[in-house]
Amino acid sequence: MSTIKAHTEYLSFHTDERYEMVHITPQIEEIVRRSGVEDGLCFVSPMHITAAIYVNDNEDGLIEDIGTWLEKLAPAWPGYKHHQTGEDNADAHLKALLLHHETTLPVTKGRLDLGTWQRIFYAEFDGQRRKRVIVKLLGVAKE
Repeated sequence: MSTIKAHTEYLSFHTDERYEMVHITPQIEEIVRRSGVEDGLCFVSPMHITAAIYVNDNEDGLIEDIGTWLEKLAPAWPGYKHHQTGEDNADAHLKALLLHHETTLPVTKGRLDLGTWQRIFYAEFDGQRRKRVIVKLLGVAKE
């Protein structure tokens, strides 16, 4: 017999750098295993507005290219109107918007159902302090 199950866990990050891409696929896979969900969805979202979750290849050159692309589109620059409020992180807000705030991933047979090269990343754009990510699963579990 199967039942509908919800499961929630939180990850905490404290990056060494202001901008940092953190590969989190192994942590998410472990949460999925602990959840007991056999078939459903895994929602992953940073609980901060200057961070993002994205899915892509775990290849160093590509990760560097993504950072370069983001800096071209939303450069660190003192002229943002947001900085008139006393803040200095407008580019972090914009970079987070460009990469997606969260992602929803399929769970099949109790495992993340990712493509061959798909990996999950936490992208931090205003780091060097503690931040959390929520991981919420909803689906069918065996009793």
